Amino acid sequence: MDFEPSAAATDYTKRMRAFLEEKVVPAEPVYEAWRAQRRGTPAEWDHPPIVEELKAEARSRGLWNLFLPSISGLSNLEYAAVAEVSGWSPVIAPEAINCQAPDTGNMETLHLFGTPEQKEQWLQPLLEGTIRSAFAMTEPAVASSDATNIQSSIRREGDEYVVNGTKWWTSGAADARCAVYIFMGKTDPQAPGHRQQSMILVPADTPGVTVTRNLPIFGYQDQHGHCEVEFSDVRVPASNLLANEGDGFMIAQARLGPGRIHHCMRLIGMAERAIELMVQRSKARTAFGGPLSDQGVVREQIAQSRIELEQARLLVLKTAWLIDRAGSAKGAATEIAAIKVVCPRVVCDIMDRAIQIHGGGGMSDDFPLAYFYVWARCLRLADGPDEVHLRSVAREELRRHT
Repeated sequence: MDFEPSAAATDYTKRMRAFLEEKVVPAEPVYEAWRAQRRGTPAEWDHPPIVEELKAEARSRGLWNLFLPSISGLSNLEYAAVAEVSGWSPVIAPEAINCQAPDTGNMETLHLFGTPEQKEQWLQPLLEGTIRSAFAMTEPAVASSDATNIQSSIRREGDEYVVNGTKWWTSGAADARCAVYIFMGKTDPQAPGHRQQSMILVPADTPGVTVTRNLPIFGYQDQHGHCEVEFSDVRVPASNLLANEGDGFMIAQARLGPGRIHHCMRLIGMAERAIELMVQRSKARTAFGGPLSDQGVVREQIAQSRIELEQARLLVLKTAWLIDRAGSAKGAATEIAAIKVVCPRVVCDIMDRAIQIHGGGGMSDDFPLAYFYVWARCLRLADGPDEVHLRSVAREELRRHT
């Protein structure tokens, strides 16, 4: 593996850094003030206009849809550096460049498995950034870390499928721009365990689709929402099925692999911003006759954060390199599982230290650290809990030594 960034990676990273510093970071207080005025009202999930301004600016700078190699021309390794920069402002920067979850995963799914008609109807508007989407997989009544537990049903009736089930943590569903769900459910409960599930496209305005509540993450309500959604006798054309009946588990694995590494790339950027804030705070605050940065315990926290972050970044870059070399996420399945454990844990620790050095201010919204910690902690569950990924790594390690 060559540690020298390619010319393309260097160019895009430089442009992304300029965009972040010149446009995105100054837009953060504008975004937050707009949302604060609507918090607690039905307009809480309305789309802040500043994001559309950022999207237009990003497109004019050529920073658009960089996550998809077939469109951007960037490898996963090259995109890693750009995604890291976007993680410095994880609320708005990824959407500004149309590289935000869950849409990236849904676009990759449609790109890989969609029919020409499905791509025209849903993928193209997503690539243009004119609509949003949601991924309806997790269910409240079962342990969804094991996808074979899913109880929702997709039943064929003539030229239609009838969809029933309750989903939650359906990110993006509260946003008025959410136009389509990718829904996972069982088409054949009698088939072998990993062939029971299928995925189908459900337009958000289909009768029987009801967003019942918006779930906060540790008290925070994101603009796009993480929702519980009820699907009650929802009828969609049979042509809305993705791939074939029984392919749902295979599609989920193909979708979640790249999504997991994108999350980890952005987490690295969040942690870099936290370390910068940690250092600035330690130099600016005086205690016991000198700046906090003179205290040995503070220096140890800064050093530990730097060391751990560099270790995590190296594993992420190796994983991206392996995906590029193999041509798919299958070539780095164990590494993807590993970084999905390592990155959120490391970043949670770094955020915790940064909050500690900031004192009471670190717990407030005067700094982004509290929200960063919450988001890093959520990613120990999102896209599969730590325990599932540890199980995968252990299973592979045991197999290698057999």
